[in-house]
Amino acid sequence: MTDDQPMPGVPDVGSADDDCGCGSACGCGGHEADAGASRRGSDAAVPERPSRGDGDRPQQVAADGGGVANTSPDGELQDVEFTEPAADVSQDVYETPADQRVQRPGEEDLALDTPSYEIRSQMNDIETPDDKTWFMELDEAVIDDDRCIQCGTCVASCPSDSIGIGDDGLPELVKMCTGCSLCWDFCPRGGLRYERQWKITGGDDNVKGAGDPITEFSARVEEDWRQDSQDGGVVTAVLVELLEAGEIDGALIATESDDEPWKAESFLATTPEECIANAGSWYNQTMALGNLDLEQWAHKLDVPVEEASLALVGTPCEIEGIRALQDFEWDYASHESGVRAIDYTIALMCTKNFNYKQLMGEQLVEQRDIDLDDVAKMDVLDGKMMAMGEDGEMLVDEDVENFHDAALKGCDECADFTGYCADLTVGSVGSSDEYSSVIVRTEQGLDAWDLVEAELDYHDLEDRSAVGKLQGWDKKKAFEALERPFDPDAPRFIDYTDHAENYETEKNPHEAGH
Repeated sequence: MTDDQPMPGVPDVGSADDDCGCGSACGCGGHEADAGASRRGSDAAVPERPSRGDGDRPQQVAADGGGVANTSPDGELQDVEFTEPAADVSQDVYETPADQRVQRPGEEDLALDTPSYEIRSQMNDIETPDDKTWFMELDEAVIDDDRCIQCGTCVASCPSDSIGIGDDGLPELVKMCTGCSLCWDFCPRGGLRYERQWKITGGDDNVKGAGDPITEFSARVEEDWRQDSQDGGVVTAVLVELLEAGEIDGALIATESDDEPWKAESFLATTPEECIANAGSWYNQTMALGNLDLEQWAHKLDVPVEEASLALVGTPCEIEGIRALQDFEWDYASHESGVRAIDYTIALMCTKNFNYKQLMGEQLVEQRDIDLDDVAKMDVLDGKMMAMGEDGEMLVDEDVENFHDAALKGCDECADFTGYCADLTVGSVGSSDEYSSVIVRTEQGLDAWDLVEAELDYHDLEDRSAVGKLQGWDKKKAFEALERPFDPDAPRFIDYTDHAENYETEKNPHEAGH
């Protein structure tokens, strides 16, 4: 048989009888006998065919037909049937459900603080980029190390709203951390070199003595409501005048908790009456910057939250935090409007603050048998912790050092007694009883003073040396407590690895414990 003679029973390649036109090497089902045998599962021998261009070597057609699934035995193209995808159900791509906790091998009873999913376990060998710092680092170096000062800056800085406030008043992770590093960068006990912020905000002179204020006064309010305020009532008077002049829409201040006596909570006062009702000082932090989500206060504002103008009354560390946040045009998620809304800052002179439960519960109630309902006023003055009753009776009058165990340990590292970054600083040091010491630091602060001075009885600050001495004492204590160099000329942000070396904390806690 020659190459140009067809094999018996097999159409000639390219002949008119070839149904598909692709020759004898085709397995497309156009050859009825082959397709039929394949689909019937026949044991009949499959005829050999010469391959194209090589008539001497026959080619075996696969017994399973090797054909296309959507053709008929006659080679006709048929409709393709598709399976309709399920609605509202995620495709099952993992061996375990997405919400099932996956333990480390051999530790089935391990209790984890955060959930771990299969996709995470598959990524365990991926190295973290060097420039990422996670909330776990902040947790390790500051919060777990009992150095958190409860300013709330980390909450305000998070662009994914992943940080909240726990029942213990401390920051906690409420959603997955993205490793953006901002919570670390802006923490005054973590990545924020707070003394550098003094120079950025107030200039080179703000690292010496009591700074370089524009002017200083001893002042007091002459209104009847002053008797319920702290010292001269100047902070409240300033807020009232700013509100009445339309300069601000509200002031973020502290109010007493409805549930726990003498526990301070953040509050947005939007009327002079609310400011006066909340006059006075409290001796625990409110996580003030963690309450800058203005949507929670929208019902009290007469303007859209993105148009609001606010004053912030806080401790020096809180003022350092808000000033640093405002220096950068990043989006702080739900706190963005609040961060941008702060137009006036008033710092309260502060050497230290306290843990509420330890100060009120342990020191006063348990150790000194004080009924908190009997306390009408508290003050820290001339190195004394004082608590007074409704009739003026002195319930507590002791050296403040006796309450050191209740103080926030992170306060020991603070050298900012007078609030270098604020527009106004107000306290009692340097003035006689019933007067407040007022330091005007910025043009914005001077504008606020100009509004209120007509309502005040005031004169030059009585004792500048008292302010300077206490500022010097505070710095000395801070230099003893700081484990890192104090350097106003160094970069504003401290790398976590540098901090870990100074404080001997774990460098990659997110790898070891999470």
